[in-house]
Amino acid sequence: MTGRLSLHSPPVRLRVLGSNGTYPTPGHPCSGYLVEAGGVRLMVDAGPGTAAAFQEAVPDHRLDALVVTHGHPDHCSDVFHLFNLFRFGPSARAGLPAFAPEGVVDALGAFLGAGDGHTFHSVFDWCVAGPGDAVRVGGIDLAFAVTAHQTPTLAVSLAAEGRRLVYSGDTGPGGGLPALAAGADLLLCEATLEGQSGAGAWPYHLSAAGAGALAREARVGRLLLTHLSPMLDPARSTAEAAESFGGPVEWAAPGMEVEV
Repeated sequence: MTGRLSLHSPPVRLRVLGSNGTYPTPGHPCSGYLVEAGGVRLMVDAGPGTAAAFQEAVPDHRLDALVVTHGHPDHCSDVFHLFNLFRFGPSARAGLPAFAPEGVVDALGAFLGAGDGHTFHSVFDWCVAGPGDAVRVGGIDLAFAVTAHQTPTLAVSLAAEGRRLVYSGDTGPGGGLPALAAGADLLLCEATLEGQSGAGAWPYHLSAAGAGALAREARVGRLLLTHLSPMLDPARSTAEAAESFGGPVEWAAPGMEVEV
C-alpha cells in the first residue's frame, strides 16, 4: 500500500493494521485501520501495535489524516508513537490533520505534559469532531456520529468514488451508528462479545450476533467484524454474526486488505 493507487486499483481499499479488543497479543495489534482512495490515505484509530504495523504497511510513512474514535488506550495509545515517528523519524512532518471527539486531545496532551506550545500540537493539526460533523480529506468524505459507549466515541463514515465504508468505533446497542451505517457498502463493526447476553447486560459493546443484527437492519452490503476480545474464536463470532445478518461476514484479521 505504498505510493499512489494504480489505474487498476479499486476505488476504496481498507487495510487492517490491528483488530484486537482490549489488549494486543503477539501478532495481533489493537484497533487500527488504513483507508485509501484516489491516492489519499487515512489512518483510523491507533491502538497498541498499530504504529509498527503502519510502518510495515507504508514504508514511506505517507499519511494524509488521522482519526481517533475515542480515548480508551486500545484505540489511541500509539498516537504517542506516531507523534515520535513524525517528529523524529526519517519522514518528519508537521500539520497532519487529526480528528477526535471532545476531551481526547486534552487527555493525550496531559499525559505528555504538552502545553499550548508543545510540538504535539504542531505535528498534528487537531480538530474536535462531533455528531453531524462532516469534512473532506482529498477525495474522501468523512462524516461522524456518536456511539453508545462509556466515553465520547465516534463512529465514522468514509466515502469516495461512490463507495462507502462505516466504522463503528466502540459501541453498545443504539447510539448514532445505525443511522450512519444505513446503506453502507461495508460495515467494519465491533463484536467484543460472543453468545447471548441478557438485555442491557453489556450496554457499551456489541456481541457478534448484535453486530449482525445491526448490519441487517442497516441494510449494509458486507460486514467485517473487529474488536473481538482476545480469547474469543473468530470463526465462532463470524458464524454468530452471519446467522443474524444473513449476508457476507468476515473477521478483520491483521494485515487483511479489503476492497470496499
